Order: sequence, then C-alpha cells, then structure tokens
Amino acid sequence: MNILQKPVVTEKISAQGERLNRYGFVVDKRANKLQIRSAIEQMYGVTVEDVNTMVYPSRKKTRMSKSGIIEGTRSGFKKALVTLKDGDKIDFYSNI
Repeated sequence: MNILQKPVVTEKISAQGERLNRYGFVVDKRANKLQIRSAIEQMYGVTVEDVNTMVYPSRKKTRMSKSGIIEGTRSGFKKALVTLKDGDKIDFYSNI
C-alpha cells in the first residue's frame, strides 16, 4: 500500500507551512495516523509531532453539453495535515 500519494500545495497550506510548520498530503484512505507518521518520517527524514486527518467523500457532478446532461462522480480522498518539530522543514521543490 502506497501511503503518501501526493503533497497538497495550496496557498493556505503553504502559509501554514511557514507559520505553523504544518504540511498537507493526500494519503491512502485505509492509512491510519501511525502509518502516515512513519511514512513521512522515513521519506523526508523529519520528526512528526502531530497528524490530523480529514476524509472528503465522493461527490456527484453534472454538466450540460450539446448531447444533454452528463453525470459523473468526483472521487473522494483522505487528506493529512502533519505538524513537524521546530527546526524541521520539508522542501517539495528541491528535486524538480
């Protein structure tokens, strides 16, 4: 199971990273907080103080087109906000 899927890089989370040393990740829905903590500590070599998780449910989406109404679903996901120990940082842009 690949626990960390991708980092969340939004304006709000970037501000929290600078101010509160908190970073966001999209994680596997089946992963618990202990698995998320160990995956981040192994991948980035930092010390994790706190992990908060949020599960976003899937949503129905509809739109109009020339051929009529198109219906579909947007997949749900789980997001983890990770607070690091003071002095630790994660740089997502270092290996671009």
